[in-house]
Amino acid sequence: MSVISVDKDPEALTMTINAEYGASIDQVWNLWEDPRLLEQWWGPPTYPATMVDHDLTPGGRVRYYMTGPEGDKAAGWWHVLEVDAPHRLSFENGIADDSGEPMVDMPAMIMQVVLSETPSGGTRMMIEGTFPSEGAMERFLSMGMEEGITGSVSQIDGLL
Repeated sequence: MSVISVDKDPEALTMTINAEYGASIDQVWNLWEDPRLLEQWWGPPTYPATMVDHDLTPGGRVRYYMTGPEGDKAAGWWHVLEVDAPHRLSFENGIADDSGEPMVDMPAMIMQVVLSETPSGGTRMMIEGTFPSEGAMERFLSMGMEEGITGSVSQIDGLL
């Protein structure tokens, strides 16, 4: 399995996922950069994603929805803050309403993605989510965020 650790730090308001892949940094970066590849792993296994907009440049927006096994949809959005291809990506991540607009009553978090080379020539991917408050962290975790992102990231091996 590609996920090697999930660490939650309530004091720092972070959850960090570390994963390793036997592929180059460029190959792993491409899974973020190509919206058709991102669709194949960004949602949990039973909730595949559909990217509506995908502008992975600073100031850019990504809008998507995930479709569940019963046809139910959950929408999300990113506001891209920083891109240093192929090593770093930072974005604000939140839940969207049915029209794809950010839900004002739901907190957003900051996601940092860092790709680095492993000693064996593969790639380590670190995804750190920083929550705006302890209540927001508890809310996201109670909604299954840890299981969802772990399941999502675990699908990457099959694409590489």
